[in-house]
Amino acid sequence: MTDPWQWAALIGLGAFHGVNPAMGWLFAVALGLQEGRRGAVIEALPPIALGHALSVLMVALGFGIVHLLAAPDILKPAMAAILIGFGGYRLVRGYRHRVRVGMRASFAGLSLWSFVMASAHGAGLMILPLLIGMLAPAQMLVLSLCGPGAEMTGTIAVLGSVAAGAAVVLVHMTAMLAMIAIVALVVFDTVGLGILRRGWVNFDWVWAGALIGTGVAVLLTR
Repeated sequence: MTDPWQWAALIGLGAFHGVNPAMGWLFAVALGLQEGRRGAVIEALPPIALGHALSVLMVALGFGIVHLLAAPDILKPAMAAILIGFGGYRLVRGYRHRVRVGMRASFAGLSLWSFVMASAHGAGLMILPLLIGMLAPAQMLVLSLCGPGAEMTGTIAVLGSVAAGAAVVLVHMTAMLAMIAIVALVVFDTVGLGILRRGWVNFDWVWAGALIGTGVAVLLTR
């Protein structure tokens, strides 16, 4: 059975992404202010969440494939190296995004923008330490659904990995969507964008530090 703390951490990670202005709520508020209506803020949220979810799903599926093919003893060191390396890269380089969409972006345009932003931030990388602990329970669940006497096969392992990845993405996206909706609407309705001048937190640095810290933790845990 999957540890409830893993799901709690996944929800917390989604909430953190929702609070981060770079993940979309700032864009949603800007669209609402441009059009002068609250509905524009709400309409921007689904494509932003979808693009983010697709980015995380891409990482989850890629990891599921690697998990089936790679030797177990190199999986955790490789994961730690990726987390630490990407976090360090972001600390040194910063976040210089080249993607541009107009302020009247379509659903597809907003989804693409969100996908690229989430991928550039390595949004899916942080779920890897959580996902690795969920793969085996998911595979065993699929095995149990196949009936008595069923044996673990490559197909069952793949289905279990897909199920774990889908569950992770769904929970993560739901938490993120809830948070960006709350933050975007509160900022649009009451606080205003002036809060960015009065109480700005550099989420990029926090995120880079979290990636590095998680990578170190992966190396230190057995």
